Amino acid sequence: MKPNHFHIKKLIPWLLYILLPLAILHLYLSTLSSPATSPNDTASTSVSVSSSSSDSQTVAEQHPSWTSCNFSDGQWVPHSGGPLYSGTACKTIKKGQNCMEHGRPDAGYLHWRWQPRRCSLPPFDPAAFLDLIAGKHLAFVGDSMARNQLESLLCLLAVAEEPDLVYRDGEENKFRRWVFRRRNATVSIFWSPFLVKGVEKDEPAGRKHNTLFLETADERWAADLEGIDVVLFSAGHWYLLPAIYHEHGVVLGCHACPDFNLTEIGFFDVFRKAVRTALGEVSRRQNSSGEKLVLVTTFSPAHFEGEWDKAGACSKKEPYREGEKEMGYTDALMRRIAVEEVAASAAAADSRGGGKVKMEALDVTEMALLRPDGHPGPYMHPHPFAGGEVRDRVQNDCVHWCLPGPIDSWNEMLLQVIRRWKKGSH
Repeated sequence: MKPNHFHIKKLIPWLLYILLPLAILHLYLSTLSSPATSPNDTASTSVSVSSSSSDSQTVAEQHPSWTSCNFSDGQWVPHSGGPLYSGTACKTIKKGQNCMEHGRPDAGYLHWRWQPRRCSLPPFDPAAFLDLIAGKHLAFVGDSMARNQLESLLCLLAVAEEPDLVYRDGEENKFRRWVFRRRNATVSIFWSPFLVKGVEKDEPAGRKHNTLFLETADERWAADLEGIDVVLFSAGHWYLLPAIYHEHGVVLGCHACPDFNLTEIGFFDVFRKAVRTALGEVSRRQNSSGEKLVLVTTFSPAHFEGEWDKAGACSKKEPYREGEKEMGYTDALMRRIAVEEVAASAAAADSRGGGKVKMEALDVTEMALLRPDGHPGPYMHPHPFAGGEVRDRVQNDCVHWCLPGPIDSWNEMLLQVIRRWKKGSH
């Protein structure tokens, strides 16, 4: 992997934790976050998971030999058993997501399992997962949600075998690689919040917006594609932030940029272009001898209620019941874009490459929507209410997921998708 050249002080990761939730909150409270009301708007997705079923069926119809179960159509059910790992036993959890170690007093959020309606989703089997990726390289590419899912997977796999960290670039751990030596299995993370080439905002340096080049994949991950067997893209939240967009040498417009004389074009079409570019780059660089599985984890909704730095911003203790929470327009459309682009790119890859590249959406949006109880909230910091202190203002993370927590179910789905791919490739 190429070095990551960011001149960022140690304070910046904490500033990003502050700025990103705040930006997301403002957008969620704007008209973008209001539920879609038109019955003709296919982006209006309710918790009844009907629309996710139709989108997933489209993919299934195109790939009947290896897509047989819509894991996204289901519900959270009580589970008497606990997680496979704990916050104290796993060594790779980012501090801000280690809710147990940081003193979260309730544990009910750990006792729910995702149950698909028309098939079973077996509990995660660490040894079986490692057997599936033996001799292979699994790479997570994207933003902090990609890292969240990666760290969940590492904790789950460590139950069977501890990973060895063999590569680390930079103090912020944005590019890392682990090896499970008994099976020669490699798992890595590539920081790429836009998937395409981009320059990130840097407030201390006076750069208040992101700059994206939509026709060019981020070479920091694309350059390593030849050695990657399974690539999982997970991005989206950074698209809600102010940005200027370029394509083929032309400035298309911007999002949330009142200081510039540019056309406001939002971020939905831009996100679509970026996903299309990333998927197309995988197909373009695929050699004729190997096979590759490409996955896109769909958008994971945030759960801010009220002000992001107010106590109780995401304080629920149980999942939403079915029908209790309607999906907002932004969440639904970001999910739909990913599903549609995966389906289109999968069909194109099949026609060009004879099945060498398989693509699928790991559709987690609705199952994530139903879990407001699974975020660190104020426990992104250690013991925020130590000594019974009552604080009116406290920083909350209502975007990422506690580890262990609901995101472990994403990797239960991932195991089954990789298993189907392996069976179909022999």
